[in-house]
Amino acid sequence: MEFSLLGPISVLCGSEELPLGPAKRRSVLALLLLQPNTTVPLEQLIDSLWEDEPPEHARTVVQGHVSRLRATLAAGGAEVYGIELATHGSAYLLRLPEELIDAHRFGELVALARPEAAPSDAVPLLREALGLWRGPALTGTVTSPPFAAAAHALEERRLTAVEALARAHGALGEHEQAAAVLYSAAVSHPLREGLIAALMRALFRTGRQSDALEWYHRTRRLLTEELGVDPGERLRAAYEEILRAEATGGDRQAAAPAGAPADPRTFHVKHGGDRPAPGKGETGSGGGAGPTAGSAAGRSRAGAAPRLLPRPPARFLGRDAQLGSLTGALTDRTTGESPLAVVVGPAGVGKTACAVQWAHLHAEAFPDGQLFADLRGFGEGDEAAPAEVLRDFLQALGTPPERVPSSAQAASALFRSLVAERRLLVVLDNARSSAQVRPLLPGGLHCATIVTSRSRLDGLVATDCARPVGLQAMGHEEGGALLGAMLGPDRVAEDPAATQELVDLCDGLPLALRAAAAQLTARPRWRLARLASALRDERRRLALLSAEDTGIAAALRMSVARLSADDARLLRALATSPDGHLNASAAAALAGYDQERTQDGLERLAEMHLVDEEATDVYTISALTQLFARDTNGEGGRRRESGDGAEPDGLPGGG
Repeated sequence: MEFSLLGPISVLCGSEELPLGPAKRRSVLALLLLQPNTTVPLEQLIDSLWEDEPPEHARTVVQGHVSRLRATLAAGGAEVYGIELATHGSAYLLRLPEELIDAHRFGELVALARPEAAPSDAVPLLREALGLWRGPALTGTVTSPPFAAAAHALEERRLTAVEALARAHGALGEHEQAAAVLYSAAVSHPLREGLIAALMRALFRTGRQSDALEWYHRTRRLLTEELGVDPGERLRAAYEEILRAEATGGDRQAAAPAGAPADPRTFHVKHGGDRPAPGKGETGSGGGAGPTAGSAAGRSRAGAAPRLLPRPPARFLGRDAQLGSLTGALTDRTTGESPLAVVVGPAGVGKTACAVQWAHLHAEAFPDGQLFADLRGFGEGDEAAPAEVLRDFLQALGTPPERVPSSAQAASALFRSLVAERRLLVVLDNARSSAQVRPLLPGGLHCATIVTSRSRLDGLVATDCARPVGLQAMGHEEGGALLGAMLGPDRVAEDPAATQELVDLCDGLPLALRAAAAQLTARPRWRLARLASALRDERRRLALLSAEDTGIAAALRMSVARLSADDARLLRALATSPDGHLNASAAAALAGYDQERTQDGLERLAEMHLVDEEATDVYTISALTQLFARDTNGEGGRRRESGDGAEPDGLPGGG
């Protein structure tokens, strides 16, 4: 039987894990394991389990958890292993051989290792000790201060062992291995100045003085941004040693203490082992510094810079002006800031396609990788939390899962630190708000970010100098070209009038045009006029402009779902306008709202691109948005999308 504290709390009996139950029961076991063969007062257990005032029945709850733990251990054959969970008055005692606890075995192995005196023996001992870790210590316990303090103490012991292993490798002259050991810890603890100082010395010792200095400046920036402090004595001392040695042409071996590791750029760091990777000259990235973000310095664990872009959009046509605007915004290096562009427009206008197309066209300008995330701001479920996206980004950049910070703030700081000197492109698709985007911005001068959203994201423009790139509906020429690309030019050319009508009936939206093309592709004998005739029926248009899991009604529903009840009612009122053109006074009359309330609502609808402000106090609502909004809550749109009453074979003829 084995007990684990160095990761998720667990008890292994042979190859099977015993069921421990809820977090509080696991926490009781963890506290007893942290003090094995010692009586633990009931009051200490209660104080540790409840961060706030414990409930009146707290004693009974703890007694129940102890009773269930005793039964679970007995069922696993605890008696055979000399394990007993005993009650001593108002205290409990977990009696067991301490070598059954992974934290105890870890401590013994570390104590046996002598990195300087016997480094060849210390390396296997320390590797075995660190191999006992399966994740953050005490995972699965309650989030109270006593457990947080205990987990922190265990993590400090782990980092001490990491530093000792690096010293042992260094004493053996195995500087590459020492660098790999220090690398993971330095990436996961970017504010631990001792680790960074050791890494700086190692980089200098292996001839990479510029990279060592860049590590110093990156850490200094991070300390200033996150903590508002200057580098401490150890970090400054390492920096000054390197500068002095460079100025005098001093010996690098003398400039750094024994055991200082080599540049982590030359390694792929993998859980459970390290191996050399190609050097800087093999990447073709043009240099740069900083770990894990791409090129030689930061390959993902698969050995290549992350390429997370979706496949290029099929039959992408037009948008030359918008692609040019993106190029101007994202390649402008005169501002001294990380370029940021926001592609905005209504549902179905092709924002994602435009952003992804630009990203593929310019991928070579970002050799350290391209990251992509769907923020689900206008999706069926909850929007993506920044911590979730950062976890995926950090892992793609080579950070082991167990080393990804749990808090979004720490993960964001680590992300910015890793990519600060990289040439990296970040595409953040389908954003809900500026607040969702800000923690995901890289900030490095050589990084660029594209955000897409149905909202204007004015906050990013105000605080981060984002360059907005607006997408509008396609005109007859572009829309006809898109239909021709999907259906074949001959089929479109045979009826130019029907082609123009289809573009109009689709409001010039690429999503709707593609859905219409899908209907015609499935029926190669149909002429375009036949589908145009069917789409004139407003009761069926939204359903016909759907294709399996995609459609304009579904896209609009996601926009409307994000509205307040008042704004949704205003949108439905606007949909009753005969020609879709109105001013604030007319909108107020239709909605039954006062002028100020209506004006505010119109501004919010315009920000979401559900209406368009063509001129001062002149608003328009598209035909498809009108059709969707007229059907209360979009229920009819959902019904028609599902196929009820919209069988394509029943379409009327049209030539």
